[in-house]
Amino acid sequence: MHCASHPRSVLPDISPSRGKIGGRTEGRAKSLTLVWTTPFPAIRLSLSLLALLLTPVPAFAHASERGYVLLLPTGYYLVSGAIAVAASFVALLAVPRRPLEKLAAWRLPLVSIPEGLRSWTGLASFLVLAALIAAGTFGSRDPLSNPLPLVVWTLLWVGLTLVQGFFGNLWHWLDPWYAPVRLARAVLPAPRAYPERLGYWPALMLFGGFAWFELIDVAPDDPFRLAIAAGGYWLLTFSAMLVFGHDAWSRQGEFLSVFFRLVSRLGILDAPRIPNGRRLNICLPAAKLWRESPLPLSGTLLLLAVLASVSFDGLSKTFLWLGANGINPLEFPGRSAMQGINGAGLLMTFAALSALFLICVAIGRWLDGKGRSAEAAGLLVWSIVPIALAYHFSHYLTALLVNGQYALVALSDPFGLGWNLFGTAYWPVSAGVVMGYEQARLVWNLQAFAIIGGHVLAVALAHGLAWRLSGGSGRAGLSQVPLTLLMIGYTVFGLWLLSTPTAG
Repeated sequence: MHCASHPRSVLPDISPSRGKIGGRTEGRAKSLTLVWTTPFPAIRLSLSLLALLLTPVPAFAHASERGYVLLLPTGYYLVSGAIAVAASFVALLAVPRRPLEKLAAWRLPLVSIPEGLRSWTGLASFLVLAALIAAGTFGSRDPLSNPLPLVVWTLLWVGLTLVQGFFGNLWHWLDPWYAPVRLARAVLPAPRAYPERLGYWPALMLFGGFAWFELIDVAPDDPFRLAIAAGGYWLLTFSAMLVFGHDAWSRQGEFLSVFFRLVSRLGILDAPRIPNGRRLNICLPAAKLWRESPLPLSGTLLLLAVLASVSFDGLSKTFLWLGANGINPLEFPGRSAMQGINGAGLLMTFAALSALFLICVAIGRWLDGKGRSAEAAGLLVWSIVPIALAYHFSHYLTALLVNGQYALVALSDPFGLGWNLFGTAYWPVSAGVVMGYEQARLVWNLQAFAIIGGHVLAVALAHGLAWRLSGGSGRAGLSQVPLTLLMIGYTVFGLWLLSTPTAG
């Protein structure tokens, strides 16, 4: 079902339903968007493209409870996003390399942080996790009243990912395995060396299981099921760290630590090691990625898998995907009926994105007259980090705004015993932060800006990385064309996801 008309008004319903977080659970209400349309006045067709692009209309991302559907000619703002990315590529071709290198190397020193603090923050993080698992096991089975699903899916996977990408590696200080492993190491023999051949494959496999549980499982929000999964994963990781050591396994085996560290390279805070601690500096966004080393194939695929999972989460709810699989979008049958279809779709999205990326890199190396496309892919994949963060922000923004409020309420009374630990147990939860014309307009602007801005930053980063690969060759710009075209296409895809009708 596709609508190409132009709305004068949109009737949303985004009231949160019980037992539902961010559109995941089986028993959610069917999402239905009602659109009233009228012919677009002829006089407005004479407005310039720029004027149309500067007057965005509201839409909600696919992670929201219900959505505004943006049907004012979508071609205009899709084209505008493509033009913005393409224009940034053309402009960067005229920018000398040296000024960009100076900007990437700039640092503003702030403070020193003692490394010993990590033991205390890590211990506190472990105790909080233990309490959350206990709440998931013995507390309310309502996902909007139990803090475990809200913390895992909203504060951790959504909120902390954004903090990591915007600022830096806060997870380094919140790692819930660091303190317990240090205590266990005092009585256990030295760990084995981590086999280099494993690379990032363990992290990739574990992330695949995480993505399946989040997107395909019938009830990832059920507190008891999530408590079993979280507790089991903590024990599995703890055991692996005892065998291979905390640093080695967190660097390449534990997917949360790996992913958070990779994303944090985009942030504006740098924390290099100094004797007995770390020095906190301010830098420009993505500056830390400028001199990164190439990732192996397993690390390249991990970053692509994260982007593919978020993209498919949006695609799986569109009328296009449902209709293509014989599902009436207005009679969504629930997650259990879609498990096989969505499981295959998730794998196909990952395979398609990976193939497109590797092919574009290979063509770029051929145009540049250089070899080593595997090394080039491992270096240029760093340009995917801004895109992945932009999609994460746009996809989960509305869920974070609403479910974040539920998290603050649930944390004050984790076991449903009438406690008010932090004074937030009786706070009213308002869906009004994402409801109404002005709020929706603001949300849409933030989402669209994030997607376009993330791709523009990715083009700039790819420009610098391509210069490194080419050794200053005059054909470096030509080598970037295939990857830039892929980024333009993904920009259009992301903006389309924000505007297309969704269900489920």
